[in-house]
Amino acid sequence: MTKNRLPLEDLRVIELGTLLAGPFSGRLLADFGAEVIKVEPPGKSDPMRNWGKSKDGVGLWWPIQSRNKKSITLNLRGEEGQSILRELVKETDILVENFRPGTMEKWNLSYEELSEINPKLIMVRTSGYGQTGPYKHRAGFGSVGEAMGGLRYVTGFPDRPPSRIGISVGDTLSALFATIGCLVAVHEREHSGIGQVVDTALYESVFSIMESIIPDYLLAGYVRERMGNILPGVAPSNIYFTKDKTYIVIGANADGVFRRLCEAMEKRELADDPRFATHNARGENMKLLDSLIEEWTKSLPAKEALQVLEEKGVPSGLIYSAKEILEDPHYKEREMIINVEHPQLGEFSMPGVVPKLSRTPGKVKFAGSETMGKDNHEVYGKILGYTENKIEELNKAKII
Repeated sequence: MTKNRLPLEDLRVIELGTLLAGPFSGRLLADFGAEVIKVEPPGKSDPMRNWGKSKDGVGLWWPIQSRNKKSITLNLRGEEGQSILRELVKETDILVENFRPGTMEKWNLSYEELSEINPKLIMVRTSGYGQTGPYKHRAGFGSVGEAMGGLRYVTGFPDRPPSRIGISVGDTLSALFATIGCLVAVHEREHSGIGQVVDTALYESVFSIMESIIPDYLLAGYVRERMGNILPGVAPSNIYFTKDKTYIVIGANADGVFRRLCEAMEKRELADDPRFATHNARGENMKLLDSLIEEWTKSLPAKEALQVLEEKGVPSGLIYSAKEILEDPHYKEREMIINVEHPQLGEFSMPGVVPKLSRTPGKVKFAGSETMGKDNHEVYGKILGYTENKIEELNKAKII
């Protein structure tokens, strides 16, 4: 492998589907060098182009979600468009889609049909409920997956209805699991020489991170409920108000860390107090302990309190908004805020690549294209060998 070569450069990916889950998988693969070809129907863009805030008519989410991707248009609802996709599949390693199950089959683009054309093809399929089961044909968004997966039930405060986390976490989780599955299938293909289907469901992706809620219920008769900012039976682990009217997070539930917190607060006696000396005791006396800690945090500005906690080795921090993230030197040093040139907006800031690889790190080469079908000539001309005349004919016929 050459020095500047990205680790997935030998993979070509066709990205179908819209919005979040499927396209986020495409973004992750593209970050590490895969040639990702984003497909949209001619005249009908991915709604993500217009989601979120905008600047000068440009959606600010799209350049991030579609970074490093080529953009083509293709009408998959007609036979000729389906035929063109089959031609592309011959030259493709991975196809990513997040339609409702049955859609690809309706278009004569099932895995069985496509794998006959290219036995090495890996099809990454993300849907609300998966490709099998009694719910497979239901429409499923991330919000429903978060609800059915158990996350919404435990999110929020006990005296209020279930709450949404502030991002589309269900979609993102399913994309992460789909990408893991995709890379597992790529690795397995090195041994078998054939591809397979990666079937990822939104609700399952959420449920898979729900810790011990099932044995908690079956074996201990306990249903985990909404607890706000605390962890049941784990203390101290909460947010605390400070003198300058902000909040900081402190996590000091381990015995040794709690002792260091007591030293930071200049209340060493609390570490040996029977009410707080053990993990179980602190959990049982959580409210009292949190009130004692907040007495201390309210006496200091957040910056000063955090400095003392850092010196004592107590995990703690501010609750960051975008402003604090941009100002943080650690984000800068770790290249987690990168600037990419955008054709309309100029310098465009976005999250860096995760995870960090020591020898072959990922890279953001360009922001997502604002022009649908910008790469039609390159993809259809170079990959399929279409002439300029044929491309123009397909364009006039609204096939691309």
